[in-house]
Amino acid sequence: MSTRQTVAILGASDKPERYANKAQKLLREHGHKVIPVHPTRKVIDGIDVVPQLSEIKQPVDTLTLYLGADRLKPLIPAIVGLKPRRVIFNPGTESEEVQQALRDSGIAFEEACTLVLLNTGQFDL
Repeated sequence: MSTRQTVAILGASDKPERYANKAQKLLREHGHKVIPVHPTRKVIDGIDVVPQLSEIKQPVDTLTLYLGADRLKPLIPAIVGLKPRRVIFNPGTESEEVQQALRDSGIAFEEACTLVLLNTGQFDL
């Protein structure tokens, strides 16, 4: 079993076919605490949803991104302000502007797929 992490999912989804939803389920199966982040959903798969990153009041080990680059740019201050130990840019979320802000703030990041990392034993920090 991997080390339990707190993982925030930006762009969480209640649709089972979405990768964010698959990641939420798999993270829980691996024993991680998940914090889904979505502006309008209240509960996803029995877990209370946080409407925005600034409302997370606990340390976050990993922030995994499921929003396109154009939707991430306005969230740069909130992403940096969260101070996660690491940010994962899932396929389609890559953003040079966000990555530069993370570099400037000393926050580690990687372009990877959360599902692949979990399934291949490479997720742990």
